[in-house]
Amino acid sequence: MEILNSNIGTGDDCIAINNYSPYINITGVTCGPGHGISVGSLGINGEEAKVEEIHVKNCSFIGTDNGARIKTWQGGKGYARKISFEEIEVTNSSNPIIIDQYYCPHSVCNNQTSAVTISDATFRDIRGTVRRENAINLPCSEKVACTNILVEDVNLNSLVPDKKAYSSCTNAYGRSSRSTPPVECLLKQQPKSFFFWHW
Repeated sequence: MEILNSNIGTGDDCIAINNYSPYINITGVTCGPGHGISVGSLGINGEEAKVEEIHVKNCSFIGTDNGARIKTWQGGKGYARKISFEEIEVTNSSNPIIIDQYYCPHSVCNNQTSAVTISDATFRDIRGTVRRENAINLPCSEKVACTNILVEDVNLNSLVPDKKAYSSCTNAYGRSSRSTPPVECLLKQQPKSFFFWHW
């Protein structure tokens, strides 16, 4: 499936890639206002996710709450893998790059130990301005790590006066290069569970 050369403004996700969605290419989309382009939400009510080969390229986010986003509920299972966001222009976004394995739009959500496994996600050539300081936010599940995350050729600057943008991660494994802000919180050695499942 392809989504090409579109202008989308909404009060929710401009595009949401939900369960059982493989091989989708999104190119030349301008999003705003809205919540960005999201993979998810996945794993609600313990649902098994099967999402892969999602590629977003040459898109713009203008005044959006989020930009390039992957979001999963606690308690889910399955996978979201081989996902890329490339050549993205961001203007005045709150969360231009975000993986959220604790997605919960409600006031209270119970902590759960299982999670959709997120792997092989690339964020490359993403540039622009952020209306807060935390420009790159990767809170992965404490029990099910995100693996093979790549952040490369990113330049995001905070619009908060006298403040620099920064990144934050939880249990996220991967690497980054040529990124502003730097993503030093990415862990290098893969978790033991990763090696087990790839034998």
